[in-house]
Amino acid sequence: MTRQKVQKLDRKNAIPEDDDDFVTRPPAEGKGRVILMLQGHPSRFWRQLADGLAEDGHRVLKVHFGLADAVFWGRRSAIHYRGRFSRWRAFLTELVQREGVTDIFYYADRLPYHAVALEVAGVLNRRAWAIEHGYLRPDWLTIEADGMGALSRFPRTRAEIEALAEGVSPPDMTVLYRHDFAVEAFNEVSFGLLQSFGRVLYPLHVSDRPVPPVIDYLSWLPELVLTGRRARDAMALTRRLIRERIAYNLVPLQLEVDYQIRGSSPYSRLTDFIEEVIASLARTAPADRHVVFKVHPLDNGLGRWFSRIPAIAERYGVADRVHVLRGGNLGRMVTRSCGVVLVNSTVGIHALRAGTPLCVLGTAIYDVPGLSHQGGLDRFWTQPEPVDRAFFETFERAISTIQVKGSFFAPDGRDDAIAQIRARMRPTAPVAGATGGGRGAHGSAATSKGAKADPSLTTHPPFAARVPGE
Repeated sequence: MTRQKVQKLDRKNAIPEDDDDFVTRPPAEGKGRVILMLQGHPSRFWRQLADGLAEDGHRVLKVHFGLADAVFWGRRSAIHYRGRFSRWRAFLTELVQREGVTDIFYYADRLPYHAVALEVAGVLNRRAWAIEHGYLRPDWLTIEADGMGALSRFPRTRAEIEALAEGVSPPDMTVLYRHDFAVEAFNEVSFGLLQSFGRVLYPLHVSDRPVPPVIDYLSWLPELVLTGRRARDAMALTRRLIRERIAYNLVPLQLEVDYQIRGSSPYSRLTDFIEEVIASLARTAPADRHVVFKVHPLDNGLGRWFSRIPAIAERYGVADRVHVLRGGNLGRMVTRSCGVVLVNSTVGIHALRAGTPLCVLGTAIYDVPGLSHQGGLDRFWTQPEPVDRAFFETFERAISTIQVKGSFFAPDGRDDAIAQIRARMRPTAPVAGATGGGRGAHGSAATSKGAKADPSLTTHPPFAARVPGE
């Protein structure tokens, strides 16, 4: 990758100044794009992807928002944004226009800076790409126009999904890439602490974290001490459910800080979702129906679910039918359950693949008639709508068009995923999830007559960027 000196910024206004030290190199005529990369995944993935894109003739720019961005990026050139969040839109608009940016890449599409970038891309008719963990798990990553969840352009009707899946092979669900969880934990913790302790270098940076990283990570200590006990309790509860043939519904919990909760659901707190499920259980479920809340494996324990959920159940008079566990065999629990209730977790796709009825209470791309239950939670306990297995296979083929086989952490998985993303960015290759001419301010675009349905052509409600706490 061509080494460029870091662009100098006016700290007061955070607008790039003309400076000969900032070397701009236009892409080769008719070949490359100008790709602006914002904050990436806490791994080597982002910088390796940048190197690969540069090798293909694209010009790559990078903006840092904190020390972790700089450390994970390495010694490659970058623009350090140290201005106020309120000035980010003007800064980005001028940068995109000045440098001829054609595409914007980001990980975590709901970060405040990334939400603004999506809006700027729409106004300036540029492409915006979210690169995230896959809808399909494991071994898949998502590359999707604009973003995931409520931002997704994936088709929302059966006819459109069937059209998109036409001629697409079933995704290979063979597990190819493995990595030690310690590698993932080290990267996540390192990124968070670098952002926190590097605040002196980026004093105006707006964090989206509701809890400071130090508190977040220290809260894990009690959970680590209780790991063995939690695993034994989960095994004992699973055995009891099977032995006594207890009818239960599984409720997999997501992280309360997850933007799929904060931005793609009607719940401001996970407690609101939990209370809605328990209230409905008490109101309309059969008297012998139990509910098992499964805590997310990366939950830090600050939610105190092992005390709060039983307390809510006690208020509704169903404490003997509500259980909380951490660990256990997710696949077995999904298969043996009467149905799964969730906000919008990717566990939903596991449930559909198993043919287990599914009730979605948030916004999810798989919440489609024929896949998920459409009759409301109160009816789900007694009249769950079945999964159309043939349609799910079609859905899985369609969704693979916005997936790449690979991994953020496993070296061979990184290489494979990056190779596929590079292929999708080449001018001669069809790019799933985007139109050749970009989209307008409202995210709309036109398709040529007879062209196959494309997930980027589906409009969605606009998402307004805001600073956390506003």
